[in-house]
Amino acid sequence: MSAETQQLVRDSFGRPLKSLRLSVTDRCNLRCLYCMPEEDYVWLPRQELLTFEELDQLVGIFAGLGVTDIRLTGGEPLLRHQLDRLIAMLAASSKIIDLALTTNGLLLADQAEALKRAGLHRLTISLDTLQPDRFKAMTRRDDHARVLAGIDAARAAGFTRTKLDTVVMRSRNDDELADLIEFGRARDIEVRFIEYMDVAGATRWSPDDVVSRDQMLEQLSQRYGIISPIVENSSAPAARYRLPDGAIFGIIASTTAPFCSTCDRSRLTADGMWYRCLYATEGTDLRGPLRAGTSAATMAAEITSAWQRRNDRGAELRKAQHLRGAFVDLAQLRRDPHLEMHTRGG
Repeated sequence: MSAETQQLVRDSFGRPLKSLRLSVTDRCNLRCLYCMPEEDYVWLPRQELLTFEELDQLVGIFAGLGVTDIRLTGGEPLLRHQLDRLIAMLAASSKIIDLALTTNGLLLADQAEALKRAGLHRLTISLDTLQPDRFKAMTRRDDHARVLAGIDAARAAGFTRTKLDTVVMRSRNDDELADLIEFGRARDIEVRFIEYMDVAGATRWSPDDVVSRDQMLEQLSQRYGIISPIVENSSAPAARYRLPDGAIFGIIASTTAPFCSTCDRSRLTADGMWYRCLYATEGTDLRGPLRAGTSAATMAAEITSAWQRRNDRGAELRKAQHLRGAFVDLAQLRRDPHLEMHTRGG
């Protein structure tokens, strides 16, 4: 049955099970302020991480239920040794229409060609500033040049439809929006600005640090003139806009304008915990049944049942809170590292 005709599994709000974000490691080689602001972390035991074969098995089950979009995340996914081997395994499935990877770019220069050869469709690269000093302050690593080299390597390897993700924080990088658009334009890369979110791991989040979509558009309109929204029938998280000269950029406004009503994404951690919402505090263990020899049909039935019960709308509920601070405190993160953004993927 083709992806076009397959009966989609839908949750209690009618949202389809279509997109899976697959974390392959919780490790990261940056310490970004909006994701990993603390000094020490509880890491997942390496022996508990799913093997490539197990990840491929689980993706096969999800694909049989209608998932067509796979995004590899982390942590930093390029830290996972021989990741191109997993990509080749996933790319072999005719059911996977979109196979993407999100990376901070530090290791991309050395791996871009292998990723392309393995069958990776496209890349999203994180870059929050064009200024090396700011990069060091925001990530606590002095590796700005390596990210730029990774972006160039991706283009040289033949990747197209590449996106550049920028988390916008007030008084940190909110004066660089136009510069980032021009940087992307020169490299045929679409830039997406992301509102600073109060997800787990953002232990120092404050609403005062958020630059809203409306504020971004106002700032950019002062530089470019009238900005036109692009009307699309899509479940993608970014609303896209066109500048008067035709350049396109996106804004992911998860904090001030949540898109829960169209969210078709779920997340699988590197050790097999499945979460149906970025704000979920409880997930479903898939590694245990898989290693116990549970049949694919039984696991598919359990996944179907869990998705059909899904009523998550975490970002909407967070927005409705009158007094809003960090979503999870540090003590709770220490008890359950699965709540960390770098564990479950963005």
